[in-house]
Amino acid sequence: MVMIAPSRIPLTALPAGANARIAEIRGGRALTHKLFGLGLRVGSQVRVLHQRGRGLVLSSAETRVAIGGGIADHLWVEALVAGTEGPAV
Repeated sequence: MVMIAPSRIPLTALPAGANARIAEIRGGRALTHKLFGLGLRVGSQVRVLHQRGRGLVLSSAETRVAIGGGIADHLWVEALVAGTEGPAV
């Protein structure tokens, strides 16, 4: 049986209201450390609450986090189907 890896897209490509799981941080140690401090890490589930220009407001667990477009460009995610834990098909 052939398994296809879920497609990864930049976080900035998701519309408001979409759910996703952070699959990859395409940045250095400083960016990874900064995101870790905000509660965002590989495997975290996030929901896009608002988009303002290139900036995003996300919810992750019980926290809301605002990030700029520059940081959001470095976050690659797997879109999730609402109400499930698995990737969108």
